[in-house]
Formats: sequence, C-alpha cells, structure tokens
Amino acid sequence: MRIVFFEPGAQADLWLQELQAALPHAAVEHWQASAPPADYAVAWAPPQRVIDEQTRLKALFNMGAGVDRLLQLRLPPGLRVVRLDDAGMGVQMAEYVCHALIRHFREFTIYDQQTAHSDWTQRPPRTRDEFPVGIMGLGVLGEKVAQAVRQFEFPVLGWSRTARQIDGVRCFSGPTGFDAFLAATQVLVCLLPLTPATQDILCRDSLSRLRAGAYVINVARGGLLVEDDLLALVESGQLAGAMLDVFRTEPLPAEHPFWRHPKIQVTPHTSAQTRRDESIAQIAGKIRALERGAPIAGMVDLTRGY
Repeated sequence: MRIVFFEPGAQADLWLQELQAALPHAAVEHWQASAPPADYAVAWAPPQRVIDEQTRLKALFNMGAGVDRLLQLRLPPGLRVVRLDDAGMGVQMAEYVCHALIRHFREFTIYDQQTAHSDWTQRPPRTRDEFPVGIMGLGVLGEKVAQAVRQFEFPVLGWSRTARQIDGVRCFSGPTGFDAFLAATQVLVCLLPLTPATQDILCRDSLSRLRAGAYVINVARGGLLVEDDLLALVESGQLAGAMLDVFRTEPLPAEHPFWRHPKIQVTPHTSAQTRRDESIAQIAGKIRALERGAPIAGMVDLTRGY
C-alpha cells in the first residue's frame, strides 16, 4: 500500500514520520512529480497536479475539518474525500468561543481601557437571559461549542441547513428558520462550512436582522463574512463589535481597518489548530478500516461541500 503525503508547512517531515510509524506496513512518501500513483493521499491544500497523478486513488484525506480549498480542485468522479472529525479541534474551538463570549458579556475590553487610566469603575451586572447565543453550523464542532456554552447557563440557539435536535439547544433549520434564529440571537457564533450556498452569508442583510447591539464571533471561514458590511454595522452602533479569527485574505493585511478598530478583536486563524498526534491516529485508523472494507466517519458529500 502506497500513501502520498503533501503538506507545504514547516512540520511536513514530522507528519510523514509519524504517519509512517502509525502505518508501518505502508510506504508513506512525500509527493514527488511523476512518482508512481498512490492508493491513498493525505494532503493540505495540494496543487492540482498532486491529484491528477493519482490514477488509482481509493481515498483523499484532508488534514483539517474544512474542505473548501480541496473542493476547488478537479477531483476524479467517485473519489472518497475524508475530513478530520474533531481531532482535538472541538475543545480548542469551545475554549475560544467561550473566551470571546465571556470577555464580551463581562465587558473586559472596557476594563482593559480603564486599566490604562487607573480608573476604578465597576460596570453594572448583566444577565445571561439577555444574551442568547446563536450558533450557525451544528456539526461536530458546532455541537461541542453549543454544549460548552450551555455550561455557563446562556440560552443557546442553533441553526443548520437540515433539522437537528441537540439537548438544551433551541434548533432552527433551513431558510424558513433563518430569520427567527437571527431575530433571537444576541451573540452570533459562525461555524458554518464555506460552500457556494454559504459564501457571504454574514452580510448587511443578515447581520441587520440580529438583535440590537449584537456581537459576532467568526471562527469558520473568512469567505462567509462581508467584511465591509460588518465594519459599517459596528461603526453605526447596530452591532456591538466582533471577535474574528478568519479573514478573506490571510494573513490579514497590515493596513486592514480591523487591526485598529477598538470594537473588533483579531486573532491569526488560531481558534482550533490541527493536532498532529490525534489527526494521524484518526487518519491511520480510517485507512485500516477502508482496507478491511469497513465504513468510516467523516466522508464528505461533494455536492453539499462538507
């Protein structure tokens, strides 16, 4: 069994070594042009040529949960594309969202500003019932975030393409449920996949339908958010602010107004980083299952895009 590996980052050799150790009976190799075709590919953002040269590929494993970049390629008909299921990202995402939520709810940004002026002023307390948290996207990561937010006793809403039922979460679905979901949401958390159907979904029209003074947390993909629309709504006071981890252009250009806006916090796409050990264990386990003819989780529906 031959496995071709493509990862342009600095830790590519470590990934390959550990993947080889997890699958000792396989030949795991960095992609090289015109090398013999592989049975499996493990890749992150590969060029088209990597795919074109794999004429007998059984499955393509994406080294992350989001497959939007992979689906921009021309893929062979019937190719199984497999994404990571959590692999340590769920806990990280829950940490990030809960931090952003509580920082906004408890007004810590204002306290930071007061600290700079030695200003000992207490803010009046706010109640959680006034801050329903709406989560867009109720997949593996979205559900984990929803359950984490519940632990702080905020009302939790969820919206997804198809109907879901999650304990303690008021669920909405489809176009008919979207307006009601937005109208009830004070803190919006976006965890949607980026697909043609979700591109620019966070625009002036949708963001204007949130409750007055709503706060936005985007930890999904930059292409979901129309950045100028968000900026205008924050400037007008219709939105209280935002915490953003993903952007249309990454790295975020130094001249971008988000960097200097007092009501917008920026982090460098770090809300949930891929854990190498957990990811390799998951990929190796799925390859072994496919070799046995067993079903696996994480299969991507190429029509839906996730």
